[in-house]
Amino acid sequence: MRVLALTLALCPVTALASDNSHGAPAPAHAAPSHTAHDLPDPGPLCEGFGPQTPRDIGNYHGANHRVFTTAPPASSLNLCNIHTHTNAEHKGPGFSIYAGPGDHGGYMCNESYDLTPAELEDPAHGHGGFHGVKPGDTIEVHWVHTSCEVGPGPGLGSCLSSACANPQLRVEAQVFLVVNDPNALNFMDYVYGGEVNGLHQAKRIPSDTGTPVVFAGSTTGTTYSQQICSPLQVTWSVRPRCARLDISSLYEWGESQNVFAEEHSHGVRQLVTAPSLLAPIR
Repeated sequence: MRVLALTLALCPVTALASDNSHGAPAPAHAAPSHTAHDLPDPGPLCEGFGPQTPRDIGNYHGANHRVFTTAPPASSLNLCNIHTHTNAEHKGPGFSIYAGPGDHGGYMCNESYDLTPAELEDPAHGHGGFHGVKPGDTIEVHWVHTSCEVGPGPGLGSCLSSACANPQLRVEAQVFLVVNDPNALNFMDYVYGGEVNGLHQAKRIPSDTGTPVVFAGSTTGTTYSQQICSPLQVTWSVRPRCARLDISSLYEWGESQNVFAEEHSHGVRQLVTAPSLLAPIR
C-alpha cells in the first residue's frame, strides 16, 4: 500500500505518490539471484514509530506494542483505492519464494516454477493494457478502505479529505499468480462495484484463500524501509494463499478507464523483519 498523507498539511501530491514505478521485476519463472540473507546491513533502524508493514504473516512475533484502534470491517468503510504491487510485498505460506532486493523484489507464489509454456504466453505480446505485469508474475492487490466520507478515485489521496485528515484505514490484501488462462479468476469480478448501503464497495474480495491474518501495521511502497518508517497506522487483512488470475482480465481493467486511473503495477517495500518494528499478531 502506498503512503497516505499524515495530515492535510502535507502536500497531497508528493506525500501520497510514494511509488510511480512502471518497471517490471525479473520473470517469475527465472530463478532469483539473491536470498533474503545475503544482503549488506543498510544501516540503523528507524526509532519511535508504530508497527510497520509488510511482514511475514506466518511469524506472529513482534516487540512493537504501539496500540491503535483496529479499523472496522471493510463492509463498514468506503473503498477508496485499488492498486497492485509486483511481486508480493508480504511473505506468506503460499508466497514464500524470495524474488530479490530492491523495488522489484519481494516474494513470489510457490507455484511460480510449475507453469506451462501456454500459461506463460502473453496474449498481448508485451502490449497489454496494464503495465509492469506479465504471465508468470506474482502480484499483491490492495483494496484500501477508509472511514472518511469519500468516493473512490486516483491515488491514495482519495482516502482522505479536508474534513477527514486522519481516517481509520483498512487494507484487504490478496496475492495472485498471473497466468494466461481464461479459466483462472477474472480481475473484473473484484473491481469497484458501486455503493452498498451507502458505502463504496468492491464487487467482491477473495474469500476462499484461507483465513486472513489481521494485524496492526503501516503504509508500504518503495519510499519506506526499516531505516525510513511510515508514520501512518493501518489495519491489515492478508490472505495466506495465492490464487490464479487471468492476465487478460488485468489488461481489461487497465484499459477500462477505471475510477482509480490505475494502469500499471507498483514496486514493493522490502520485508520488515526487525521485532521492534512489528506488532505481535494475536
